[in-house]
Amino acid sequence: QLARIQTDSVVEMLRELYPDLSFEIAVAMSTTGDKILDTALSKIGEKSLFTKELENALERHEVDLVVHSLKDLPTSLPPGFTIGAVCKRENPLDAVVFHPKNCGKTLSLLPEKSVIGTSSLRRAAQLKKKFPQLEFRDIRGNLNTRLKKLDEKEDFSAIILAAAGLKRMGWENRIGQLLSPEDCLYAVGQGALAVEVRAKDQEILNMVSALHDADTVLCCIAERAFMKRLEGGCSVPVAVNAVLKDGQLYLTGAVYSLDGSDSLKETMQTNVHYPQRNEDGPNDDVQHVGITARNVPGQAQEAAENLGVELASLLLSKGAKHILSVARQLNDTR
Repeated sequence: QLARIQTDSVVEMLRELYPDLSFEIAVAMSTTGDKILDTALSKIGEKSLFTKELENALERHEVDLVVHSLKDLPTSLPPGFTIGAVCKRENPLDAVVFHPKNCGKTLSLLPEKSVIGTSSLRRAAQLKKKFPQLEFRDIRGNLNTRLKKLDEKEDFSAIILAAAGLKRMGWENRIGQLLSPEDCLYAVGQGALAVEVRAKDQEILNMVSALHDADTVLCCIAERAFMKRLEGGCSVPVAVNAVLKDGQLYLTGAVYSLDGSDSLKETMQTNVHYPQRNEDGPNDDVQHVGITARNVPGQAQEAAENLGVELASLLLSKGAKHILSVARQLNDTR
């Protein structure tokens, strides 16, 4: 349902921009990540968990564009594909949804040993450290399934979900607590929608590039470059927070051990205030961590990508590789 709502919202924007074109939502598909619901995401080990089947359809020209949550897209896309648009980001923070009996509470007010559901190592690692009195357990399934598990059983006192998904579903009233970046840094790309297209399809690329939100693009390029340099994924706890203010891009990045006891966190900034130059020819289609953004200044994109790489390199120089490899090994043996 969420995937459909997200796709509909992108098609709606395209219809407004191009009233003469007709857009057909041709295919609703299930992906590997949707089908395997009895295993933690971090254990499945498939890089393109929510994207492979959709990319196959793109390659076969059955569809011309695919709408994803950007956080589901790996930092390296298969050859022949690109992210042709990154739409304006919804609130990227994580939200706590409480069991009806805990309505009005916050995580710190829950009784000791209360069980919190999350399928994310990143969320669990950060919150275990901040709330050692609580227990964290895996919960899988789409948003409807997870909310049902929360409301109809007594297994969980609360679950953690992305605020963006809840808002898009019209369930904002279920958000009992928004977790600030001090409580929980968010996932790379969280809250942003990406439109994946064939990299060589100039007509489609031109069309969807009008959907780019420049600020979101720069924040997400920095975040994705950070993740790529760390070689992170959903099997290790990597988290970020990006803020663009007065032409300065601030990126906070962190890595955690599975229990949150060991962590590294740093913030760096860079100037991304560059004018748009008319760059004709193939320069337009330079990809930055899988994103082709024709209407965002190339220098600004480069600066954002370098920021992510430099921040990751700083953490690696302080021992991030060790933290992540131990987290990976422990996750594999769980």
